[in-house]
Amino acid sequence: MNGASTTKRLDNLTGSKSPVGEFAARPLLRKRKKFRWKKSTYKNKALKLKTKTDPLEGAPQARGIVLEKVGIESKQPNSAIRKAVRIQLSRNGKQITAFIPGDGGLKYIDEHDSVEVEGIGGAMGGAFGDLPGVRWRVSKVNGVALESLIYGRKEKPIR
Repeated sequence: MNGASTTKRLDNLTGSKSPVGEFAARPLLRKRKKFRWKKSTYKNKALKLKTKTDPLEGAPQARGIVLEKVGIESKQPNSAIRKAVRIQLSRNGKQITAFIPGDGGLKYIDEHDSVEVEGIGGAMGGAFGDLPGVRWRVSKVNGVALESLIYGRKEKPIR
């Protein structure tokens, strides 16, 4: 019985193609490094795909100019027209849609206003609730919080 037949028999016993024995550490490391790229989570993290596809480029907030006011129909089973705005971001020129929270928030936002947007809080940075494809919400208008405008605590400055 020679050495080659014993290793062959050992592979049949364990049922794996992984190297075994005293000098197996380096080949095991190489193999693990190679197969990590099969996992989509590792690949996305290593290539930093989230920051490349994110219009805010990984930032928590961004500023932009209002292009137009839009009404978005909510998903089933709800039936409503949610108020939103199309925004062009100052930092990279990308266009996004942002939801306007609060009752009557739309009347405090005009075209060409400067607004600040933040994430809407959906799962994994995605859409929230019954708003399809809307991942951001308006937090400030011309440097003043939208909430304080709605409740009448402050007035919107003319820029």
